[in-house]
Amino acid sequence: MLKKLYNAVKTYVNRIINSELFPILLGLILFVKVALFYKLTIYQADSYNISILSKTFIYSMFIVTFLYAFKNRMRFTLGTILNLLVSILLFADNLYYNYSTSLISVSQISNLQYSEQISTALKDLFKYIHLLYFVDLFVLVIMLITRFLKIQKIKDRAWKPAIVYVVMMTIVYGSTIPGYVQAAEEYRYNKKMQLEYGTIYTFHFLDLKTNINLKKTAKYSNKEDLMVAYDELKELYSENYQDDLYNLKGYAQGMNVIVLQLESFQEFLLYKEINGKEITPNLNKFVSENVQFKNMMIQSYSTTADSEHSTYSSLYPLENGMAFAQYSSNEYDDFFKEYHDAGYYTMYMHGNEGSFWNRNNVYGHLDIDELDFIEAFDAEDTYYINEWVSDESLYIQAVEKFKNAAEKTGKPFFANVVAASSHNAFDLPGLDNKYDYVDIDVGEYKGMFFGDYLEAVNYADKQFGLFIDKLKEAGLYDNTIIAVFGDHYGMQMYNYEMLDFIEEKDHRYNTVETEINYINVPMVYRIPGIEHMVIDKTVSKLDIKPTLCYLTGSKDGFSLGTNMFGSKDFACLNNGVIVTDDYYYNGYWYYRSNGEQIDLDNIDEELKNKLNYYIECMEKELSISNSVVLNNLLK
Repeated sequence: MLKKLYNAVKTYVNRIINSELFPILLGLILFVKVALFYKLTIYQADSYNISILSKTFIYSMFIVTFLYAFKNRMRFTLGTILNLLVSILLFADNLYYNYSTSLISVSQISNLQYSEQISTALKDLFKYIHLLYFVDLFVLVIMLITRFLKIQKIKDRAWKPAIVYVVMMTIVYGSTIPGYVQAAEEYRYNKKMQLEYGTIYTFHFLDLKTNINLKKTAKYSNKEDLMVAYDELKELYSENYQDDLYNLKGYAQGMNVIVLQLESFQEFLLYKEINGKEITPNLNKFVSENVQFKNMMIQSYSTTADSEHSTYSSLYPLENGMAFAQYSSNEYDDFFKEYHDAGYYTMYMHGNEGSFWNRNNVYGHLDIDELDFIEAFDAEDTYYINEWVSDESLYIQAVEKFKNAAEKTGKPFFANVVAASSHNAFDLPGLDNKYDYVDIDVGEYKGMFFGDYLEAVNYADKQFGLFIDKLKEAGLYDNTIIAVFGDHYGMQMYNYEMLDFIEEKDHRYNTVETEINYINVPMVYRIPGIEHMVIDKTVSKLDIKPTLCYLTGSKDGFSLGTNMFGSKDFACLNNGVIVTDDYYYNGYWYYRSNGEQIDLDNIDEELKNKLNYYIECMEKELSISNSVVLNNLLK
């Protein structure tokens, strides 16, 4: 009985694989795999969008039609190769989406040179469910090895059904797909909307098309046209916003400036406890004594390098690390240049190798008087985490360098310090006696990715407290502006342990709150003589340079950001996301207060005009920024 069933199944499978039905079966398999990708990524918290499934079905069933041009064995071989390539692409997309809640670009190939350091996160990004992308291929290999499946050389082919299928799919494809592509192209900055309007197939097609000649995507090719657009944008802002609400312009003239970037710190961590202990007690104390901006947004769903680029240049990043690493010779009105011209001794410190993200070249051509990477720190006084100088060693030696610079030059100093110990994958490798440094018990999260994250930021917070103490001991604290902020997210957008933790400590986040939580990082200024303030307005990394120049009375130059102590009330990301004090846009508009989508057909004209104004400003900012970076227009 079993043998008969086995033989029947074998006959049936071989008949399908060796028939004109094979391409149709392959199209269905590709559709299922892409649908799985959607569920594991963009629709993991929501139900499927029926529209994108229907478009994906048409794409999947059409792309296999070319197989009918080949005879059976070649058709099977090419179909299997196509299946494998799509599976690899979806797998890579899925891993990258888990890493940055974004879709992978062909431009990411250039980042393979950093694979050794980036790969530390892979073990936490991979899930066993990702094997479903390849399970049919595994089964196919087993069937071929066991000779359960035999690919035959067929002389007579059933052309009539094949022709009907190809013609039918060509008509359907030709009448629908160009419209999908055109709709997706309108969202040139927003990957999520490109995917929703055009499917993952259209996204990768448009991405490849864009990257073949990236410079052609820049709106402005010469400085004259650029400056006209820039001046118009600044005039628009001056008409709509006040620039100085707190009368602090030039207040800190002549003071030292420290810009401190904390690795992977998110806003939700502040003032949170676990098992009776604060997770970030030192940062909490610092925030409670100084000027806090609660709505600081990052500029992209990506890297530390992008954060540094946005901070020093007041421009948007491109695709993951590209503006920073691939355009390292560009000239900007960066804050090192502005402070160097203002008579400051300028410094940059990062305990990693200078080759990582091409930092040697990025910072090597800027107006930096002292550039310190891993080799500049005394090995005898250093221990390493992730093979980089630990935050503790970095901070202790940084303060000594500040003190020496001030005594040697007699000038105020401007220092940009980038901490790194709380870097993904958060297990603090290299830190001996870990729990002599970590002061919290993460309880049920022990051994989980989220638990490791809490321990890593608790370690980093402890060393931040040491940094502040060392500045006080050195007599530098009372004459120094300190700008402290997180570089980017630590947890994936939909890390469920994190969301459960937030619900327990606060409330259950809706979709809009979850997306904003992902891009919301701490931002606090220590301004000697200014008492504690909490400012709720929406700001971004682009605003750091203009704000520091405003406080010290220094020239700002070309900046897309604005002074945080003004009244501008929105921030944008390089993927077309807009966050305002009251609204959120990610292809659709939502109310921040309750997360509900705004029905644009049933709102008054004043609000509709306001929302359109935000989109207009976002598109102006991104077109100006991309043109500057791609064509080096500030040289």
